[in-house]
Amino acid sequence: MRFTIDEKIRGKVFVGVATVLNVRNTNYPNELVDIMNSIINEVRTRYTLDDLKNDPVIRHYRDFYWHELGIDPTKQRPAQEALLRRVLRGEDLPRINPVVDIGNIASIRYLVPIGLYDIDKFSNKDLVIRYARDGEYFNPIGSPRKILSSNQIVLSTVDGLILHVYPYRDSEETKIRNETKNVLIVTAGVPGVDYDRLINSAQFIIDLTTKYLGGAVGAKPVLIKDETMI
Repeated sequence: MRFTIDEKIRGKVFVGVATVLNVRNTNYPNELVDIMNSIINEVRTRYTLDDLKNDPVIRHYRDFYWHELGIDPTKQRPAQEALLRRVLRGEDLPRINPVVDIGNIASIRYLVPIGLYDIDKFSNKDLVIRYARDGEYFNPIGSPRKILSSNQIVLSTVDGLILHVYPYRDSEETKIRNETKNVLIVTAGVPGVDYDRLINSAQFIIDLTTKYLGGAVGAKPVLIKDETMI
């Protein structure tokens, strides 16, 4: 699979990418649940709702929303911030399935948006991060179909199937289901965010899925700023 960032947006976005194969995405081993609960407790001691907006990593994503996407981040929170605020309010993270839940835990631990996609649903086709075309359709998880505009950034197959509106909405077509076996991991970066954070969050997901869900490493985490094979 070739993964490309279109020349028009190189320097504006970069990603950590990896794959894990043959996961068993149905049961929650007790050890995995303990790790997830431990990380929730850890972030509750590290952050507060009042101070979260001042965290430098959160600020970089907020700035990207304002200046690149034209989105008010106080009205539509960056994905990882929304999850973290939920936890800091004393709520639990949503329980969806083990792979998605591992992704959510990684997101609040490393403060980066994380996309997880069923490789078999897009047939392992080459992927590109690019600007959307006016009038393109996107089917977000849990919401009606959206019409996109050219200021939005998407992750799509080379033949036009949109997996993700960068860096906050995933597609119904390629979402992770209980029956998913093969998973593409994409950790979304913006200017100011250190590259190691993207690689480490992807590795964290691989470590947990291979240890507790029976998966095997398909491709180790790599940073993509332009184009590479994974």
